Amino acid sequence: MTTFTVLVTGGSGFVGSHVILQLLEAGHTVRTTVRNLKREPEVRATLEAAGADTGRLSFFAADLEKDEGWAEAVAGCDYVQHVASPFPINQPRDEQELIRPAVEGTLRVLRAARDAGVKRVVLTSSFAAIGYGHGKRKAIFTEADWTNLEGKGLQPYMKSKTLAERAAWDFIAAEGNGLELTVVNPVGIFGPALSGDLSTSIELVKQMMTGKIPGTPDLWFSVIDVRDVASLQILAMTDPRARNERFLAVAGEPASMHQMAKILHARLGTRIPRRLPSWLIRTMAIFNPMAREAVPRLGIKGRASNAKAKALGWTPRSNEKAILATAESLKALGLVD
Repeated sequence: MTTFTVLVTGGSGFVGSHVILQLLEAGHTVRTTVRNLKREPEVRATLEAAGADTGRLSFFAADLEKDEGWAEAVAGCDYVQHVASPFPINQPRDEQELIRPAVEGTLRVLRAARDAGVKRVVLTSSFAAIGYGHGKRKAIFTEADWTNLEGKGLQPYMKSKTLAERAAWDFIAAEGNGLELTVVNPVGIFGPALSGDLSTSIELVKQMMTGKIPGTPDLWFSVIDVRDVASLQILAMTDPRARNERFLAVAGEPASMHQMAKILHARLGTRIPRRLPSWLIRTMAIFNPMAREAVPRLGIKGRASNAKAKALGWTPRSNEKAILATAESLKALGLVD
């Protein structure tokens, strides 16, 4: 098998760490960026605990909001996996705190990759750039769709992912100079956590397991296992059919919060929270910011197609396997009883 030198941005993150694991397992030489090199021992130890041989892994300091470090990080690389993007659990007061680093960081990585002669950049975008702002749409979303930035209830994260991906495609068209771009758009990412630094999706499962969610509103999540996101990212890195294409990463039909709770109960015996009627959530939204954020998404399933990714030979795990893998990892890390 041919091996390459690959830069993975955001190697300390949930998706980035799994991309690194699979690249190393396949024999590639991997570089990764962290904002501060003081994190290298921690990230390396996390990857080694997950079974990685980190002898072919090196670290570079680079920040999405600064120019320094990117040229050095990407020099000599064949491919770039641009995974890094801010995704806080709590919404910022100023949406530009998310939008600015997402857009400017993506453009910094693309410029550095182009100038270094990289063949292709794989950008981790999101379903947030495809399926929001359309109300209760019944049609299945595909890679041809884009989030409606004028739609109701759009949160800063959704705007940041949409604007960053739009900026990436515009850059390739106007300034790419032969650089190839492939975009992977995952839905809600679950699967095995590698450390206590939890993503928003994993935190949701943790709260369900620890009984901190008193009830389940009519909210739905499309699901994908992080290991399947990583495998699609790597498959799309070299497959000629993936050149300048988008790919939705989704396991299948969406799952409601109540269905997720029932999956955890069946295997682990966790409590099933009572259902919360939508009228109650709308009433709570008058004084509760979290309920207010949920109101625009009540009853919206946002079904998405994985046909295009499957045509590359990609096969994802089921919703149930992804959710249970999340729970098992939280138990293994000692984050829940």
